[in-house]
Amino acid sequence: MSGLLSVFFHLLLLFKLVAPVTFRHHRYDDLVRTLYKVHNECPYITRVYSIGRSVKGRHLYVLEFSDYPGIHEPLEPEVKYVGNMHGNEVLGRELLLQLAEFLCEEFRNGNQRIVRLVEGTRVHIMPSMNPDGYEVAAAQGADISGYLVGRNNANGVDLNRNFPDLNTYVYYNEKHGGPNHHLPLPDNWKSQVEPETEAVIHWIRSFNFVLSANLHGGAVVANYPYDKSLEHRVRGVRRTANTPTPDDKLFQKLAKVYSYAHGWMHQGWNCGDYFPDGITNGASWYSLSKGMQDFNYLHTNCFEITLELSCDKFPRQEELQREWLGNREALIQFLEQVHQGIKGMVLDENYNNLAEAVISVSGINHDVTSGDHGDYFRLLLPGTYTVTATAPGFDPETVTVTVGPGEPKLVNFHLKRSIPQATPTRRVPNPGHGRRVLPKKVQPRVS
Repeated sequence: MSGLLSVFFHLLLLFKLVAPVTFRHHRYDDLVRTLYKVHNECPYITRVYSIGRSVKGRHLYVLEFSDYPGIHEPLEPEVKYVGNMHGNEVLGRELLLQLAEFLCEEFRNGNQRIVRLVEGTRVHIMPSMNPDGYEVAAAQGADISGYLVGRNNANGVDLNRNFPDLNTYVYYNEKHGGPNHHLPLPDNWKSQVEPETEAVIHWIRSFNFVLSANLHGGAVVANYPYDKSLEHRVRGVRRTANTPTPDDKLFQKLAKVYSYAHGWMHQGWNCGDYFPDGITNGASWYSLSKGMQDFNYLHTNCFEITLELSCDKFPRQEELQREWLGNREALIQFLEQVHQGIKGMVLDENYNNLAEAVISVSGINHDVTSGDHGDYFRLLLPGTYTVTATAPGFDPETVTVTVGPGEPKLVNFHLKRSIPQATPTRRVPNPGHGRRVLPKKVQPRVS
């Protein structure tokens, strides 16, 4: 018994030493120190980098976890978490710092689940997209009732209403024809966005992200695209109407994974609202234009959802441990969702990588493209699909693939260069040879 008491008091002492550091609010300098502390404890699987600066010059730091930090390994998917986009919604910021410490510690302890995750996934964690707004909110404190103080950036702009509006274009294209993915940005987009927004846009164009979550507060629900309603404003009021993406069932599944792994989100009744299964289509809840999650889906290969994680935007410090325990499993399970569907390489006949090849799935009007290394990732629910890879100057290749509930199916494509059509020469018809012989149809090759 004395031995058990000794272990108990040792753990209690350890908790007392750790808790004041871990479960507390971190101002900017503390946040930076924490990121580098994690990096120093796990130098071989982490990297700290900045994607740019805020209006006030604070770095927008990211902590990366990978068995080869700083390097994209072909066929290894990239996933990201972004917190504190609204400066006064602070729980996501603290959860992501705690997640970083947890991943490092569990990897060092040999937790096979975490080792497998880090070795098979490149994880990017941005605790704060709006460090300027956070400092304003933190100066006010958790006990003051200024609900919107610190929400916007230092220029007074809501960063989640600041991305180029691509929904308008895709809704038009769905009716009249046009691209369904990687919609181009307007020529003057840089003049319309804030420094934080521009930095994030360059960031998500630089990495071939597959999956993402944006952490917010003020409700408890997993919100999935589209955020902007297809319905137009009526007398100054924007209608709310369910506006699904072509990947609606997949997005619902991703949202439910987080909701049901969360301590209480799935119960539905939270903060005076009710959401069945703890999830909602964004536009069905309220329509939001120029949001980040729709932009990810329409401009890149990334599937992003928005996680509303707390009724209180700035929870008291003593609530942070409970919130961490309620979100820890959900944060890990969501990262693991990047390993589903299909993935593979797109190569030419000489086994050279083909970047920006388009991967289309019959029946789902949303394509993805291969990355710079020729690898692609397509999140899909279990089922049988007809998948086609196309690239300019090459013959398309189509395969039929059955996706299971486990690891992603490996489907490689080898595209052959198109034979240029020779300019037809004028011939005198030969009456004795009136029958026309059609060329033999080339059958698609299944990998």
